[in-house]
Amino acid sequence: MFADSAKIIIKSGNGGDGHVSFRREKYVPNGGPDGGDGGHGGDVIFQVDEGLNTLADFRHRHKYAAENGQDGGKRNCHGKDGQELVIKVPAGTIVRDAASNKVIADMSGENKRQTVLRGGRGGQGNQHYATATMQAPKYAQPGKAGIEIEVFLELKVIADVGLVGFPNVGKSTLLSRVTNAKPKIANYHFTTLNPNLGVVDLDGGNGFVIADIPGLIEGASEGIGLGHAFLKHIERTKVIIHIVDAASVEGRDPIADIYAINQELERYNPGLIQKPQVIAANKIDVIYEEAESVIPTLKTEFEPQGIKVYPISAVSGKGLKELLYGVNELLSGLEDEPIVYEQEFYPEDAVRKEGSYTVSYLPEENVYVAEGPAIEKMLGYTNIDSEKGFLFFQKFLRERGILEELEKAGISEGDTVRIYGLEFDYYK
Repeated sequence: MFADSAKIIIKSGNGGDGHVSFRREKYVPNGGPDGGDGGHGGDVIFQVDEGLNTLADFRHRHKYAAENGQDGGKRNCHGKDGQELVIKVPAGTIVRDAASNKVIADMSGENKRQTVLRGGRGGQGNQHYATATMQAPKYAQPGKAGIEIEVFLELKVIADVGLVGFPNVGKSTLLSRVTNAKPKIANYHFTTLNPNLGVVDLDGGNGFVIADIPGLIEGASEGIGLGHAFLKHIERTKVIIHIVDAASVEGRDPIADIYAINQELERYNPGLIQKPQVIAANKIDVIYEEAESVIPTLKTEFEPQGIKVYPISAVSGKGLKELLYGVNELLSGLEDEPIVYEQEFYPEDAVRKEGSYTVSYLPEENVYVAEGPAIEKMLGYTNIDSEKGFLFFQKFLRERGILEELEKAGISEGDTVRIYGLEFDYYK
């Protein structure tokens, strides 16, 4: 089964904790601190695998986690770094933050490998906290937690040219005739349930990739039928070929069909209607004499708008050469760079915001309050009842800029600071 979207949870590894230990050697009864640092957590990396063309591998597994870093050890032993996790996806996969729908990574063009989540930093061992006045620190830095987010994977077919048209107008027949693709062909609406890609080879080494976008219906831009599932594949194409049934085999009006499809494209994404277009008026081999005016009518209607009309027969091959060379000429005048979406969401910045803090002043109590997840977490790690632990927590407040924010709020020496139920006197 074709799968072009999936929702998964990814998590980078936690950093290992720093270690608390002291040298214990013969003839050195009171050795200094020798606690090692924790290892870094593993990163989460997305990588293009040219052998994949669907997201079917993500249908049965929904959580992916990199390895945690090891804790530090005694004798200055550094904990082992966690192994990175490489998630392989097809070219053209977009990774979005599930909550905001913003792009994290677009695995297209030159972007074959991207680190999406970085592992947590390993904590420092107690050897780093020895000073002239504190030669035996009994605490170490905890490892930084990894990042866990839910992401939405969306595969958008990468093709130069997109074939659009109502069901049964001959898109699959055309694709099979002009490329090496072998789509299933039958006279059923929505017989094509996934985009088929093929390569058109022209003389002189020219050619392009063409995609048969499944049959559209009115209301597709609103999600009716399979609209949204397939309209997104047109976004990466550079040129659009409208295929219409010029013979009106099913009684459809080809002019009305073209306007209806353009309306759906514009409703879904106004940028789609700006792409160069041509019209392939198919089934001319079965046009009756009384309907021979349909081609001149199409040309009169659309060529003044800059949309050229090519009469073709996908079955007999008549007119296909003119169509393909006309499309190739359009492509040659366009930029060769593939459409790649810029990154809009940075998970580390989002986590940093979550780890933010607030500083406020309560005039009725004459108390300054500092709160935030990062502060609360550090309190849980630190024994502030000991002098050394309190100094360690004070250092954390200074490094995070919390003391600076308190000063900006107007705090003076001797004023009271409240942090999650604990009150302190402020001194520089």
